[in-house]
Amino acid sequence: MPILHWLNRDESIKAATRVPYRLLEADPKLSYGDAATENMLIQGDNLHALKALLPYYAGKVKCIFIDPPYNTRSAFEHYEDNLEHTRWLEMMYPRLELLRELLAEDGSIWVTIDDNEAHYLKVIMDEIFGRKNFVANVVWQKKYSPQNDTKWLSDSHDHVLCYGKNKEVWRPNPLPRTDEMDGRYKNPDNDPRGVWKPVDFSVKTYSANSDYSIITPSGRVVNPPASRCWVTSEEKFNQLVADNRIWFGKEGKNVPALKKFLTEVKDGITAMTIWTYQEVGHNQDAKKEIKVFNNEYVFDTPKPENLMQRILQLATNLNDLVLDSFLGSGTTAAVAHKMGRRYIGIEMGNHARTHCHSRLQKVVDGEQGGISNDVNWQGGGSFRFYTLGEAVFNESGQITEGIRFEHLAAHIWFSETRTPLASKPTTSLLGMHNDVAYYLLYNGILGDKRPQGGNVLTSKVLAALPAHDGKKVIYGETSRLGATRLEEAQITFKQTPYDIRAR
Repeated sequence: MPILHWLNRDESIKAATRVPYRLLEADPKLSYGDAATENMLIQGDNLHALKALLPYYAGKVKCIFIDPPYNTRSAFEHYEDNLEHTRWLEMMYPRLELLRELLAEDGSIWVTIDDNEAHYLKVIMDEIFGRKNFVANVVWQKKYSPQNDTKWLSDSHDHVLCYGKNKEVWRPNPLPRTDEMDGRYKNPDNDPRGVWKPVDFSVKTYSANSDYSIITPSGRVVNPPASRCWVTSEEKFNQLVADNRIWFGKEGKNVPALKKFLTEVKDGITAMTIWTYQEVGHNQDAKKEIKVFNNEYVFDTPKPENLMQRILQLATNLNDLVLDSFLGSGTTAAVAHKMGRRYIGIEMGNHARTHCHSRLQKVVDGEQGGISNDVNWQGGGSFRFYTLGEAVFNESGQITEGIRFEHLAAHIWFSETRTPLASKPTTSLLGMHNDVAYYLLYNGILGDKRPQGGNVLTSKVLAALPAHDGKKVIYGETSRLGATRLEEAQITFKQTPYDIRAR
């Protein structure tokens, strides 16, 4: 598979591994509603925030949507979007790597971008997510009128690249049917089975068995169009006629059409790859939505709520987890909240507070803009506001003073299993994975609060650990047990912090 090369590529592909694991610190003053909520608004560098989420959410996110800077070489008020091409690739690559780790096996990622970097983005996403997992390039009509002052062609669309974590597993939901679609079904012959619409009775895949003449009720003889044939054999056609499923027109002289009843149509429709502004909105709609909660500072290229609704309709169901690490004005989180999805939004600048926080607060209070009317949004729910705290490990590799047991436990579990810790541990036993029990002796978890009390593996400490008759991995400051004793007890001892891989 072709690989994109750029200056400092080798450094870029190692960048994610060099980012320290940092704590996420909740801010009760900026949180809103029930403190037990799983909805998160994080202020901070998204590379660091994504790394901080890994021990808790790896493989758990059903849908990722990001709207990264487009690198259009024009200064935005809230972003420096004038990144040199190489720097843009350096910025995107490690973030996409971490996003892939967070994505569920049956999940999907959607990325909006314009022509400046779309084709380069496609190549690096092929590399990170696998070319075989590319689903589609959706074209979104973001503008409804031409820009007459443009020098060349008026840019009217963005791309939305979609990948599945595992395309063979992921399937999009059908889109809901509209009243306009259902209105195409009529019942001119008062069929007791209800409304229907006529569909073509010929197909282009030729079969001699389905190439025959049909005599209409008026006596007219009709044949399939050139190089085509009828949908079924003559015998099956006669059965359909007997069942009143063939329509020859009111006067009985039209080419036969198959009656397709609305009751036989599936509940939804298959999404296409061109989304017009009439369907999902445009940039001006999005700006109007933002002005509802912040009239002073409006983003230049926000995304409308209807666009985000379309993506979440296709990619998620109720209570699924949604992640946006370039949250911008907060559209993804606002729409996810209204649609009953859990969400994590990450935004670096101060507008995490001035835009995202303000918007979500109004959503909880029942704000009626955007898709509120479509989904009958009446308000409710909550979110917690987080900032990035200190690193779990300091520059010399030592555990940072004050790190609590549950934080170090989450990192050790993730480093060993590459899965998030299912629940907050209350004992030294973190859990079982592939028939191996994992333990952590740290910070007086066994009840002894002295600096080394209970953190050293001794015979007494071993006897106090939750029992497991099988392989065990035990992390601690040191071990006083000999190699023979460790082997007999099926213990692999690892010393903290030196043997902890996930830093």
